[in-house]
Amino acid sequence: MAETKPAGPPPTQSKLHEAALAHLARYGTTEAGLVRVLDRRVDRWARLTEDPDSSTIAACKRAVRVVAARMVELGLINDAVFAENRARTLTRAGRSRRAVAAHLGARGVDGDLVEQALPDDPDAEFAASARSAVLNARKTGRAKWPCSPAPASAMKSPERRWLWSRTKQRNW
Repeated sequence: MAETKPAGPPPTQSKLHEAALAHLARYGTTEAGLVRVLDRRVDRWARLTEDPDSSTIAACKRAVRVVAARMVELGLINDAVFAENRARTLTRAGRSRRAVAAHLGARGVDGDLVEQALPDDPDAEFAASARSAVLNARKTGRAKWPCSPAPASAMKSPERRWLWSRTKQRNW
């Protein structure tokens, strides 16, 4: 069984600040997402400590909120920009408005920001989902080809007749 490292001293505000910067350098996130990441770090420390003091844990949790607020104040976290970029990416990938809204809500984006970030044009949403479906069909080899019945000239060579019969059997 692998030995665990000793817990060490409780995470200070400066250590949490460094952890937040390291996380933000790698991932785009919301304020709530950063709070979740830093809270997990504090919880991990509390699990490894033999007898954690509840006042120390509470002080660490308060420091997490202070660090997250400082990141927002510095402009390193902007929930509106995150929501707009993620909504655009998910819509381009073919996700529905409801799926995008659920994803942003799970990431901790406020409901008003979610509504502002969602595309208003239903035609654009339909076009994105259709484009995504066609690309997925092409990638997986399920694209319908040929789309129309083969002309008589296409049936002249044995290879083309064989190809046409194979596509008919697969209901393409």
